[in-house]
Amino acid sequence: MTRTARPERLTWLLPSHLVAAAGAERTGPRGRPRRTVRDWIVDTTIFLLAAFVGLLAAETSATYSSEAVALTDQIVGGLACCAVWLRRRWPAGLAVTLSVVSVVAPTAGGAVLASLFSVAVRRPFREVAWIGALATAASVVQVFVRPDPTVNVVVAIGLGVVLILLVTAWGMLVRSRRQLVEALRDRAVRAEAEAELRFEQAQRLAREAIAREMHDVLAHRLTLLSVHAGALEFRPDAPPEQVARAAGVIRDSAHEALQDLREIIGVLRAPGEEAADRPQPTLATLDSLVDEVREAGMRVVLDTTVTDPGSVPAATGRTVYRIAQEALTNARKHAPGAEVTLTLRGRPGEGLTVEVRNPAPTGPVPPVPGSGQGLIGLTERATLAGGRMEHGATPDGGFALRAWLPWPA
Repeated sequence: MTRTARPERLTWLLPSHLVAAAGAERTGPRGRPRRTVRDWIVDTTIFLLAAFVGLLAAETSATYSSEAVALTDQIVGGLACCAVWLRRRWPAGLAVTLSVVSVVAPTAGGAVLASLFSVAVRRPFREVAWIGALATAASVVQVFVRPDPTVNVVVAIGLGVVLILLVTAWGMLVRSRRQLVEALRDRAVRAEAEAELRFEQAQRLAREAIAREMHDVLAHRLTLLSVHAGALEFRPDAPPEQVARAAGVIRDSAHEALQDLREIIGVLRAPGEEAADRPQPTLATLDSLVDEVREAGMRVVLDTTVTDPGSVPAATGRTVYRIAQEALTNARKHAPGAEVTLTLRGRPGEGLTVEVRNPAPTGPVPPVPGSGQGLIGLTERATLAGGRMEHGATPDGGFALRAWLPWPA
């Protein structure tokens, strides 16, 4: 998604500084923003208005001035109107120069008003104030230097002051509106960036949750497949009963893995629907997990003081189940043949503690690629449940995993 396509279509409707702020590449040879179609229309209109005011002033001065003075007024007024095209580049300097020139050349009055408008639009209030005061003083002095016999002095001074105030106020209003538009544009850009960031974070969290769930569920099933397939490979002369038993475990594990995979794929395809194929594991199903790994040939000692697993909150029981499942899977991979002790302690109000220990392996164990990812996921799962988890090697070369989870009274 790009944010440049929309401004590119509407650049002719915006002032050049807003186009440059929007990121469109419309700069001149010296890095200044080029005029848009709107800028050309506005500049041409202001030039024509300044020329119209200058013509009125030249026609009036010709009635009470000599031909040489009138010609000079016309030349100065024409140059002043042409200088209006520089108001975007040097607004303050142009306004000061034209204000001084207007003292002796009434035909520059329209150009002075145009330059004051540019200053009010592009400069802060302090600079606008002193330039406006200079222009007001110049208009008052002009009444006495180049008086118009057909207009009263007080009326001429009042008319000049009112025009300067109106043009300045109009420019300041345009400036405040532009600042409001820029603030709204910046706010919209920030809001869009924050929305994209939230979307990316939501995607990342969803991917992490799916990866954690797939690891916790499928790793256990696939490990059983690997163990029994390896037993069949290295014991081709095993009794038919053991071969049939191993084949049955392989078949059941593959079936369970396919069921779990179908559930995860169903969630991905229809994220708004509940997965109702099978109930989620809880602490009450921990005995089934232990029986399953025992049938796979693993020696497991279950030591628990929780007499009523159904009283444990479902979320806590599911977390304990996943921790025990991952710990037993790791023990089967890294310490094959070792006896594993699974201890479960706790009661309402004190929390629930699960500990899994295994001694050092009796023989060499080949390295398992990708080890450690499951422990990272379990630590995150325990933290999200409001608990904590610790794991590490024991002094005798074995491995221990200990987790505590809250169990409200």
